Amino acid sequence: MPREPDPDSILQRRRAVGNRVRGARIDADLTQERLRDLSGVERLTIQRIEAGSTDARLSWLLRIADALGIHVRDLLG
Repeated sequence: MPREPDPDSILQRRRAVGNRVRGARIDADLTQERLRDLSGVERLTIQRIEAGSTDARLSWLLRIADALGIHVRDLLG
């Protein structure tokens, strides 16, 4: 059975998390490739998180936050 699409409020918050990931990465002067190297999260996954086109697993966000030297709450807002 196909699942229902996410409501707009969820999509907006997912995009907001992606924007915070992108902003923190840029503030750290890192490319997506370098963040991949530091976090172990695939570059395509980072790209999708930043675009808000995928649900980011908590483990990915924790690894990204650690690589950026920030707390995961800074990514979640």
